[in-house]
Amino acid sequence: MRAPEPEPSVGIFWGLRDGGGAWELVHAATPLAQAEPYGDCLTYPGAHYEVWEGWRRLRPAGLRARGLPAMIAAYEYEHFPRGRVVYMRTEDCFTIFADRRLQRPEMIGWIVQLFGLAERCHVVRSDAHYRSLS
Repeated sequence: MRAPEPEPSVGIFWGLRDGGGAWELVHAATPLAQAEPYGDCLTYPGAHYEVWEGWRRLRPAGLRARGLPAMIAAYEYEHFPRGRVVYMRTEDCFTIFADRRLQRPEMIGWIVQLFGLAERCHVVRSDAHYRSLS
């Protein structure tokens, strides 16, 4: 029996890479029905900086307790490649804005799954705003 498809959502995400080179995707999302209007789009109300700093304040033990990687506490939000999922109302389609390093098929597949977009129209785009420092 397959698990139910997650409800379509919008949000922000980061691709974290550990010392061994393995990727982990962390995200903050809200269901589409609760998304914030922004022009012709619906988007997650939080910004990368605020969400990341909130996580960092949890410190390693608090991060682990929430199922987040402890390494978040040691880095600035711009260190890791990141992106955002928005819903374009006029096109009835989701746009995944992502750092180019996350635009690999396996990563996009993971993002699509996490945000419940498998059965929905979605496109992937680059944006200078979502480039990491490293």
